[in-house]
Amino acid sequence: MIARYAALAVLVATLGCGRDKVGASPHEGGVGNRDTALAAPAAAVPVIMFLGTSLTAGLGVEPDQAYPAIIQQKLDSAGLAYRVVNAGVSGETSAGAVRRIDWLLRDPVAILVLETGANDGLRGQDPDSIRGNIQAIIDRVHATQPATRIVLVGMNAMPNLGRVYATQFEAIYPAIARANGLPAVPVLLEGVGGVDSLNQPDGIHPTPEGHRRLAANVWQTLLPLLAPSS
Repeated sequence: MIARYAALAVLVATLGCGRDKVGASPHEGGVGNRDTALAAPAAAVPVIMFLGTSLTAGLGVEPDQAYPAIIQQKLDSAGLAYRVVNAGVSGETSAGAVRRIDWLLRDPVAILVLETGANDGLRGQDPDSIRGNIQAIIDRVHATQPATRIVLVGMNAMPNLGRVYATQFEAIYPAIARANGLPAVPVLLEGVGGVDSLNQPDGIHPTPEGHRRLAANVWQTLLPLLAPSS
């Protein structure tokens, strides 16, 4: 039992590498706060915002190697006029994302890609609480910006928390997607999680190649929602 909780503490510290930031800006903790291709162009260009944890922020890789930046490259190559904003914050829980959502919605967002809950899962948080926080974000988006499309990003649980918890945790995302009629990325880390060559030494955060795989996973769900630029 002690070994189990010790392992969990290491995983939390590794994935977190930070703490929830109440009122953090969309750029804080992610690639948007650095001099990258994600710098804001004309305000008329619709925004695709990636709200997430260190997996989205791109912890341990260069700004242009994180999967949201790769999505921007895909958009540009396809001639799709959208601007990606990386609102990933390392260490953030779903409760932290709830506290930030009003700040993030101060400006129009065409599509919100919602990746949250990974840190909750590492800490063994109650699945019902996680579900409630994610639903609260969705409800707030619908109330504030009804035209915003939401893409829900699914996550897997770490195996050290046991099969029962993992089953409950992993069921959160498809259940919320069905209940709200949302397009969903089944599992962000599909094909990357557990593959040593695609992860940094911590075994959790993807390498640049791993991020390219994440971008491909997200792109499959995102692309059908995008209209070609006129």
